[in-house]
Amino acid sequence: MKHVVLAIIIALAGNYLAATDSEGAGLQLKQTIPLPGVEGRIDHLDLDAANERLFVCALGNNTVEVLDLRKAERIHSITGLGAPQGLVYIPELNRLFIANDKGGICKIYDAKSYQAVGEINFKDDADNVRFDDSSKRIYVGFGNGGIGIIKAADGKQVGSIKLAAHPEAFELEKQGHRIFVNVPNARQVAVVDRDKEQVITTWKTDLAFGNFPMAFDEANHRLFIGCRMPSKLVVLDTESGNVVAGIEISGDPDDVFYDSKRHRLYAICGAGKIDTIEQADANTYKALTKTDTADGARTGLFVPERDTLFIAVPHRGSQQAEIRAYGVE
Repeated sequence: MKHVVLAIIIALAGNYLAATDSEGAGLQLKQTIPLPGVEGRIDHLDLDAANERLFVCALGNNTVEVLDLRKAERIHSITGLGAPQGLVYIPELNRLFIANDKGGICKIYDAKSYQAVGEINFKDDADNVRFDDSSKRIYVGFGNGGIGIIKAADGKQVGSIKLAAHPEAFELEKQGHRIFVNVPNARQVAVVDRDKEQVITTWKTDLAFGNFPMAFDEANHRLFIGCRMPSKLVVLDTESGNVVAGIEISGDPDDVFYDSKRHRLYAICGAGKIDTIEQADANTYKALTKTDTADGARTGLFVPERDTLFIAVPHRGSQQAEIRAYGVE
């Protein structure tokens, strides 16, 4: 009898600890900012931390929405854009670089007056944007297979990298000179030497395709690839290019973020879920929780300094367009 009681106590304790772990991995909604009148798909975001502004690519609305996080409200709309997909805010220049699908124009704005001050014409489908703080260069994916290089200070194009097909998400090494690029139509991850401005090798994603989002754990040499066919998070070793793990995730992932403080990943999925995945070590991963969001909410921005994950929710049916801020526990 004593053994039976002891077994029950152990089982209950295990269930309690599992529940505690699961709750500790949760995301708590702490702020909602409405986007009245914004229609269509919402794409990528960036933050002006000093001035508490969030910039949102309202792709289907042909605008970039500027939100004041202190007031929890929209303070400006940049109009006249052509399906803006990606953007980056450069604090030291107070400049906003916005990449547009239609026409492939990357437009540059003064982020105080919101007046256009320049543009770079990539001809077609300017998409994801990244800033390399060490070289002060901006990288823009575009067209049927290229990454354009812009000198941030004067907004001039200074180079271009040829790829096999249109690039989606990409990540820059900080302690090296490589760029890792998702090229879904070529079913590969391209590895670029950004000094040589050319592809040096390509990697496969283990029969998982539709590789759109990407995150990077540089300290552990791990690259996280969100795939849609099937819905899966593929983990690559950036020293060998080998696949070291694969985790099933919710449908239609479009953004993935790595939380180095908690050794977790957040996969934002258009199926209406944020999947939180734990990194036990560089090769071992476990699904923790799925946080309900809204249908089509598949893009966002993780800001580790704030322990906050922003999620873009599009207008669909009775659900109005909004930005949600989730606190990370």
